Amino acid sequence: MSVLIYVAIPVFLLTIAIERAWAKRHRNDPAVKGYTRPDTLASLAMGVGNVIISAGTKVVAVALMVVLYEHRLFTLPTAWWTFVLLFFAEDLCYYAFHRASHEVRFFWAAHINHHSSEHYNLSTALRQSWTTPFTAPLFWLPLPLLGFAPWMVLLQQAISLLYQYWIHTEAIGKLGWFEKVFNTPSHHRVHHGANPRYLDRNHGGILIIWDKLFGTFEPEREKVSYGLTTNLTTYNPVHIAFHEWRAIGHDVRHARSPGDAFMYVFGPPGWSPDGSRKTSRQQRLEAGLA
Repeated sequence: MSVLIYVAIPVFLLTIAIERAWAKRHRNDPAVKGYTRPDTLASLAMGVGNVIISAGTKVVAVALMVVLYEHRLFTLPTAWWTFVLLFFAEDLCYYAFHRASHEVRFFWAAHINHHSSEHYNLSTALRQSWTTPFTAPLFWLPLPLLGFAPWMVLLQQAISLLYQYWIHTEAIGKLGWFEKVFNTPSHHRVHHGANPRYLDRNHGGILIIWDKLFGTFEPEREKVSYGLTTNLTTYNPVHIAFHEWRAIGHDVRHARSPGDAFMYVFGPPGWSPDGSRKTSRQQRLEAGLA
């Protein structure tokens, strides 16, 4: 993890305290979910676990980047235009990772905990996975192969992560022209919605243009119902981190064929051979949405 993230931790805690005070002043506003102590503590515990685990997995990820960089297809200089290219290339990698994390159950099992809170605030941004550090690096490996130095990739990843922190809030409304290009609190509130209209939408990191280009964009219209389509009933961080992995194991053990077992792992979340469970696409169709 970049040193930028460690430096930002005091800022995270300060802004959470400020937003919590704002939420208390708006406690009677039905549009504001605010904070609850168990939920916030669970989010912070997930964040601490992610930092510890990432410190170990990053060593392997960086080593892979270095190897690929040594066999790079192009040699890109340390120039302003290289950083511009990297800005777009890294954000596209993030979009691919984030979309896969919603559309492939194996990656969803790692990502689901970030969506497990029924609240939406800055502490939710810190509700990070304990297993994504193992599943995510694959999506950024093309960058050093294309000639972006590993240190540049790590820096841009940290910038993207820091950017995405502030968009986890109910305190900021729509931002006009800015929303046409960039990801915003409004766009990301949609992403955290369990409403059929909002399922698997707005996967962008810094930019929202990828969602608009690839058909996964949805503006904020109706009130957002935060969380999962089937919400958890515990704040235990261990259960939050691993419950979907256990569910996959259960489904695979009871699969009726190798094909079903494969789909339970690599099919879309919610897939079932008999249709007893619904994927997000099926839920959208049943709700009369394209």
